[in-house]
Amino acid sequence: MLSSASARMPLRAGAAARLVAGQRRPAAASIQAVLRKATPGASRSVQSVAQTDRDTITRLLYSIGTKREVERHLRIFSSSSHPSQPAKFAVIKIGGAVLDDIDELALSLSFLYRVGLYPVILHGAGPQLNDIMEREGIVPDYIDGIRVTNAKTLQVARRVFQEQNLKLVTALEKLGTRARPITSGVFSADYLDRGKYGLVGKITKVDKRPIEASIRAGALPIVTSLAESADGQILNVNADIAAGELAKELEPMKIVFLNDKGGLFHGVTGEKLDVINLDEEYGQLMKEPWVKYGTKLKLREFKELLDHLPRSSSVAVISANNLQKELFTDSGAGTLIRRGYKLFKHSSIEEIGADRFRQVVHDRDADVLSGFSSVTEVLSNLKNTPYSIYGDEPLDVVAVVSHPEGEIPVLTKLLTTRQGVLNNVIDNVFAKIKKDHKKLFWTARSDDENRAWHWERAEGSFTRNGKSLFWYGLRDVDEVEDAVELFEERGRIERAYLPVSPSKPASTPAAVPSGVRTYSTLARRAFGGAASTPGAKRGYTTAAVPQSKKLALIGARGYTGQALVSLLNNHPYIELTHVSSRALKGYSLEGYQSKGLVNPADQGKEVIYSDLSEADIERMEREGEVDAWILALPNGIGTRFVAAIDKGAKGRMVNVGEKKGVVVDLSADYRFETPGESEWVYGLPELYNRAEIRGATRISNPGCYATSAQLMVAPLLEYLKPGASPTIFGLSGYSGAGTVMVEGKDGGRPQSAPKKSLESLNGTTLGYALTDHIHEREIGFHLSRLFPETVAAAANPSSFVSLKQQLQVGFIPTVAPWFSGILMTASIPLAKRLSARDVHALYEDKYGKEPLVNVFSLNDKENKEKGRVGGVVPVLSDVEGKQGWSVGGWGIHSSGERVVLVGGLDNLLKGAATQCLQNLNLALGFEERAGIPLD
Repeated sequence: MLSSASARMPLRAGAAARLVAGQRRPAAASIQAVLRKATPGASRSVQSVAQTDRDTITRLLYSIGTKREVERHLRIFSSSSHPSQPAKFAVIKIGGAVLDDIDELALSLSFLYRVGLYPVILHGAGPQLNDIMEREGIVPDYIDGIRVTNAKTLQVARRVFQEQNLKLVTALEKLGTRARPITSGVFSADYLDRGKYGLVGKITKVDKRPIEASIRAGALPIVTSLAESADGQILNVNADIAAGELAKELEPMKIVFLNDKGGLFHGVTGEKLDVINLDEEYGQLMKEPWVKYGTKLKLREFKELLDHLPRSSSVAVISANNLQKELFTDSGAGTLIRRGYKLFKHSSIEEIGADRFRQVVHDRDADVLSGFSSVTEVLSNLKNTPYSIYGDEPLDVVAVVSHPEGEIPVLTKLLTTRQGVLNNVIDNVFAKIKKDHKKLFWTARSDDENRAWHWERAEGSFTRNGKSLFWYGLRDVDEVEDAVELFEERGRIERAYLPVSPSKPASTPAAVPSGVRTYSTLARRAFGGAASTPGAKRGYTTAAVPQSKKLALIGARGYTGQALVSLLNNHPYIELTHVSSRALKGYSLEGYQSKGLVNPADQGKEVIYSDLSEADIERMEREGEVDAWILALPNGIGTRFVAAIDKGAKGRMVNVGEKKGVVVDLSADYRFETPGESEWVYGLPELYNRAEIRGATRISNPGCYATSAQLMVAPLLEYLKPGASPTIFGLSGYSGAGTVMVEGKDGGRPQSAPKKSLESLNGTTLGYALTDHIHEREIGFHLSRLFPETVAAAANPSSFVSLKQQLQVGFIPTVAPWFSGILMTASIPLAKRLSARDVHALYEDKYGKEPLVNVFSLNDKENKEKGRVGGVVPVLSDVEGKQGWSVGGWGIHSSGERVVLVGGLDNLLKGAATQCLQNLNLALGFEERAGIPLD
């Protein structure tokens, strides 16, 4: 996955690397504060603390880096830090000076444990040993920087090492972090030179079994740098050397040296070095006059160590209080040392080998893999224009830049492996390209999960027909458009990127809702546009600029329509141009003013209700008067409007790749279409294929009850008891019953009135459609798509297909005496025993990265600290007016074979309008959360 934050740049030969301040951010203090508060009391087990605090700490990490980079690092590290695969995450060497601030150190290490990581920790104790020896009158003796160790010195050293080891273990245990002292049994050694250094050892063997046993037991191993000879003599070993030998045996991803300085520093400027790529820079660095003594020794040791390790391994020198920033952000905070690779630049594929290049294109090129192009076509296109190929020796990254004389270069191919991303080779290659070319264009798919990487490196962009065009180094919009026109004429890019308008893009609106990104046809970052993005990096004004779209809403008078209008009023690049309601024809649309996204002259104008006929709709679609339609109509009414859109779409001309006839229907008319056999796609992004929604023109919006129920049951389908059915009881606010139109006073504007009200409910609840509710069938129909075949076959071995089609749930709907918000209680029978923690983990795994899903913690206090009024169990105020869906409760029957959950959402938002906007954004190529405010 490509980085979403500024990646570290290489240290150029003869010069210092890009330097970072490395100051500790307030977020780090917040993480430490959470850890202090999380110390377990008598009623909480250590394991419980580690589990329940992980979510909080992970979310706090987002404040020191972007969510994408934090989650990427967590995922990478977690895959190499599990009791089943121990000691692959990190070896952390702690200098003795760092042990003096034991509380800060323990908090930083406990933080790693809380997010499920198990580093191997090895410590020294030099300063503490010196203090005690001075108090006891023992004069230290050094030869070649090595402490001469006699029996008296070793006796003191053993005592000091054990004391410091126990001190660290105790500090960690107080924080609820399990730790195991390992003061012997890891290192075997011979005498380094007994006559010269005394009882000093040279490590000959590392036994990793005590370390692996500690991690398998769920405890951090705390190791001292003492070794044993073959005859059982304890020998003193330099802690840095011990850490290196340990790393050679374990081959971890990270080797971290914690010191009190926080990094390596330039000998002339005194500034901290950010990154050192040894393969490129080591030779030149060692010749620098300021690289001498300890610095030269450290660099030599680091190179010797990394030469023995996989290229994915790296060394970091960092202070304890910046450990989180170093490990979980791309910018880091200390000094990162890695091997890297020497980069190349060639003018023909023959220089790297035609067969090697062919294989790279065959294995990595997205267009080749999807069948839109072939290796032969790629090679043929290279013959048409001068080009350069950039990359690294093992071809983890290969980039092709086309640069005809007198024209702006285009990066036509950027092909990378996972290792090329993890080791930041891609950033180094891009830096080399940028050094050679002051201007550059390149493209990426609009749904590319790595678009943030492109945004960070571009000065502008726009999206068209499913692809985004990025650039840097251009002065103004006219220069961009002239270049793109020339590219299209000469076939250097697809004829798909020019904006809809024939020349200049639409102006950015003068007034923008707070906290919403402003978009127009082209990016304004490099051209001093009016729009600004709060918190944008590098002073950029905005990130990327999709083409604004025009929308028609049919049936806007009900509660769902009103909720949609409210969201659309803050949408950064959808303009609501038409609203249709027979009862309100001629009246202005309340709560909405044109933003002028399509026509700047319309900014601030009111939108007037019309009564669109089927002929009007057919004409509007045929002439491209709108880009998308939302149908917010009662069941059974929208089909004739869809037919009119179909007829209009057949006669509509669009550019290649552009969509026509995009419809999101909020009724139940198309919710039971069979996937793969119909053009209609069921739009529940958190459960079903987002790619299907992105590619669709017809999307059926799920029902409100059905949305919540499916989200509740889905993570447990694999564990569902064969032949049993989940039972779901739902309470909905009376807005879910819909509205009727009533005459306004004195013949004025008609008004919407609820079909049910507080008065009609008389303060109680009202059950309705107690069996065979349409949502009951909808829940079972779609969950069947996720139902595991193994579970189905166990229940009915002869015909699991028919069983999947008949997956049943029992659903009981009830109207409650409040306006909006649904609370549902699900009782789900299980085929095997599960604990509350097991169930919670399943929901975290399923929804932990979904921005509109709120998985409540198992801890009541933690939930309330996060503002969840009901604690573990969601209550009405936790869902009413909120954009997303919440789940909690985690009730487990004493048998362990039935779980009871409570879930909820606002029926007008995630149950209707918000989900509609998610689907519309995906279908139109926008970011899924565009226009949807954070709760």
